[in-house]
Amino acid sequence: MGCCTGRCTLIFLCSLQLLAALERQIFDFLGFQWAPILGNFLQIIVVILGLFGTIQFRPRYIVVYTVWTALWVTWNVFIICFYLEVGGLSKETDLMTFNISMHRSWWREHGPGCIRRVVRPSSPGTLDDYSYVSVTGCIIDFQYLEVIHSAIQILLSVELSNGCSLKTSAVVDEETDVRRKDQSCDSSFWKKCIVRFSRRVDCSSHRLSVIISVVIW
Repeated sequence: MGCCTGRCTLIFLCSLQLLAALERQIFDFLGFQWAPILGNFLQIIVVILGLFGTIQFRPRYIVVYTVWTALWVTWNVFIICFYLEVGGLSKETDLMTFNISMHRSWWREHGPGCIRRVVRPSSPGTLDDYSYVSVTGCIIDFQYLEVIHSAIQILLSVELSNGCSLKTSAVVDEETDVRRKDQSCDSSFWKKCIVRFSRRVDCSSHRLSVIISVVIW
């Protein structure tokens, strides 16, 4: 099966976006971030549909992917605002875990260069419990890592949505041209049939008139 340049680019970008979504899903699972986990799960399903639609020339699947991309970009913009604390949002809330737990992003304690230290409580009788975790030496803060992940998703989504829109319009135009050709072929076929039928009718009427004239004569 042939592969044109534009189609190969879409397949490559879909595969790259699928890998990025899987990578993000793994780290969100490690951090028990249930809201991003649900969003990543839907993203993986829709990207697979978009990849299948691109390979098999299914415009409907590409349209579904394009519509979902708008929602996915909106969600990632919200995540950026959440971690940058824009508009009254706070990254210290339990919004990403649906208020089920107090877990935070996995990158908060395991980012590049981070040194994680568990500080035990000083009160007697509770030596086996942890009071809090101290994290120092991070090269980049966890919120910026989350922002980078969301920005990458937005960039890939915008590029793919533009490519899918062009691909869908091209396929629709091609189908329209095919239908027009079929209609023109059908119309020409029926015109030929009508002409042949009229000729036969003329011949039959002529023969009938000859026979009648002979009988009368």
